[in-house]
Amino acid sequence: MAFIQTIEFRTSRIDDFLELAKKHELDNASASSVTRALTTVDLDNSDTYMLMVEFPSHEEAMSNSELPSTQAFAAGLGELCDGEPSFHNLDVILEQEF
Repeated sequence: MAFIQTIEFRTSRIDDFLELAKKHELDNASASSVTRALTTVDLDNSDTYMLMVEFPSHEEAMSNSELPSTQAFAAGLGELCDGEPSFHNLDVILEQEF
């Protein structure tokens, strides 16, 4: 089963974040083990977002976090956040498609 990391963050600079995320995708495409990434906005909490990144496994996610481009992305995200981001590491135990 897959592994998902979520990052919940607040920012008043979402356009800057989206630009950073697109640049990271281009810089990291050949080395990354990311299979899917979603950025969502919380409609009930202004300026609150959730980034969900899917990997084939926890081990591949941890290897991905060591890449220089991933570390640069994390530093850039930190600069754009209003407060500390919240990270969650999740093993998928059931996947359903309807």
